[in-house]
Amino acid sequence: MSDQIVITGIHGYGFHGLFENERKNGQDFYVDLILNLDLASAAQSDTIEDTVNYAEITELTHQEITTNPVNLIEKLAYRIAERILSSHLKIKAITVTVHKPQAPVGLKVHDICVVVNKTR
Repeated sequence: MSDQIVITGIHGYGFHGLFENERKNGQDFYVDLILNLDLASAAQSDTIEDTVNYAEITELTHQEITTNPVNLIEKLAYRIAERILSSHLKIKAITVTVHKPQAPVGLKVHDICVVVNKTR
C-alpha cells in the first residue's frame, strides 16, 4: 500500500524529560505523522467516512504531548502511535517522529528526534 497522509509540525508544550528542570519548566515538542492507509475509497466517495479525520488525529497527538509526562521521547512516540492505531482502524501503519529541539545535550544542536514505526 502506498497511500499516505502526512501531518507535520504538530506543536505542544510538554514537560517530558529526565531532568528536574525539564519537568518543572517544560519545553516545545513537535510531532510529525505518516499514516499509511488505503485512500481509494475516499478518492471515489469524496467523504470523510472513507478516510481519517485529521483534526481528531492532531488533537489526540497534542493531548499526548501536553499531558502525562514521560522520561523519554521514545515512550511518547510509542504512546502516540499506539493511541492513533487503536482509535483509527483504517490506518494500517504509522510513523511518528517526536522532535525535542531544546534537548539538554550539552552542545548546540538543531534538533533531536525519535522515529517510531508501527504496523497493525
